[in-house]
Amino acid sequence: MKRIAALDPSTYKRHPIHGENRMWAETNCYSDVVIELLHGLGHEPIAALPFTLAIDFEGDQWTFFKFPDADLLELYGLDIQELAIWRPLVDHISEQVAAGRPVLVELDSYFLPDTSGSAYKLAHVKSTVAVNEIDIERRHLGYFHNQGYYELAGGDFSDLFQLEGLVHERMLPPYIEFVKMRPSFATFTAPQLLDASLSLLKIHLARVPHTNPFVQFKTRFAQDLEWLMTADMEKFHAYSFATLRQYGACFELSETYLRWLGEQGVKELDVPLLSFKKISQTAKTFQFQLARAMARKKPLDLTPLDEMATQWETGIGALQCHRS
Repeated sequence: MKRIAALDPSTYKRHPIHGENRMWAETNCYSDVVIELLHGLGHEPIAALPFTLAIDFEGDQWTFFKFPDADLLELYGLDIQELAIWRPLVDHISEQVAAGRPVLVELDSYFLPDTSGSAYKLAHVKSTVAVNEIDIERRHLGYFHNQGYYELAGGDFSDLFQLEGLVHERMLPPYIEFVKMRPSFATFTAPQLLDASLSLLKIHLARVPHTNPFVQFKTRFAQDLEWLMTADMEKFHAYSFATLRQYGACFELSETYLRWLGEQGVKELDVPLLSFKKISQTAKTFQFQLARAMARKKPLDLTPLDEMATQWETGIGALQCHRS
């Protein structure tokens, strides 16, 4: 067995970001897995959330937000490097884990038991996991994915790593990274972690869009709504994931970050905290309203987008004034 952290899926307690009281139970596969990886390694992932404030509307989607590699190195000494695949994937993973390096790799959810009811044995969908332990001989894998820590074995292991050949005709080499531990780079005490996080907050506030992204999104959404009203629910889910869910989940993380700062003694955050909370909540409600409008072929009120635009102006403006 090659293992980094001694974890048991039956007793593992996910980070509160993935708790039952969250507005958005999941964000996106990459951010979710990094949150749990950091948590499983004993770090506080909330300190690395300043980047969430700088997301933007990118023209046909909102930013697919991910923890910047530089921030993870700065705060936790975790150096993410791309891994070139030149031999069997399972051998690469085994060697890196043996060296104490978690491996971030895109795997097929069709063979991930934790996706039971959504993709497991139902659909071939790539998703990023972080491998914590592996035993090739026993065909066992321990991995972080979405909201928790899981394990798989037997046939699922063989199919994931194509040990008996391609399992379907569309299989492509995955994107894979390894996480190199550099503990001497970041050995922060709690106060030092807060200071480093606040420094990152200043950097990311300088990267906030110059124009309100909700104004641009409303214009594009109004155009997209014409074809959305004739689309099926599968198209709704794809569109919603790239837009409403991305910024809704992201601004809930922004709220979480500001709440954490408040718990550390940082003052005057109530206004932006409430603004980002309202964006997250309104996005969730608006998602349901869009689904209902599409199903019933009824007009959709776009006023919530104006409300979210106002909250963005208020929240970002208050933060920039506070941190200047």
